[in-house]
Amino acid sequence: MLRTTLAALALVAALPFSALAHGPSRQKVVQSIEINAPADKVWAAMGNFQDMSWHPAIEKTAGTGDNGAGAKRTLTLKGGGTIEEALTSYNAEGKSYAYEITTVDVKTLPVSNYSSSIKVTGDAAKSTVEWKGAFYRGFVNNDPPPELNDEAAVKAVTGVYKAGLDALKAKLEAGG
Repeated sequence: MLRTTLAALALVAALPFSALAHGPSRQKVVQSIEINAPADKVWAAMGNFQDMSWHPAIEKTAGTGDNGAGAKRTLTLKGGGTIEEALTSYNAEGKSYAYEITTVDVKTLPVSNYSSSIKVTGDAAKSTVEWKGAFYRGFVNNDPPPELNDEAAVKAVTGVYKAGLDALKAKLEAGG
């Protein structure tokens, strides 16, 4: 009985320390925008995984595998740096695809273990584009520097999504 009680006390005493060693939590960002353009037109402008020219931060996209699962792309950014991504699912009929970042310098985008999806819904007059991402901060251990903490990661991803969606809306509503 004494041995069981001591073991239980040792387990309870260790619980606060295990909570301190937990590390980062998964962050999520969801951005959407309504575009005054048919869903088919919006999908035609941004639905090709191998062409991200609609995003203002992208200088060029180079890749392999077209729009098949496992396709790869490398995004070269206008401000410098690259991001390597892999397509995890593609549904042309459902106007959606999902992908993950396979390689990125946290100085370029302060995230790790990033996955994302983008989907177009709507009709012949209006569309909604929704871009979702889930990721961990760039610094995966405890006590991250400010530029690699949760807030920095969320701010960076939110900025990427907002800039891309705003540019897509402007292009399509201007007749592009």
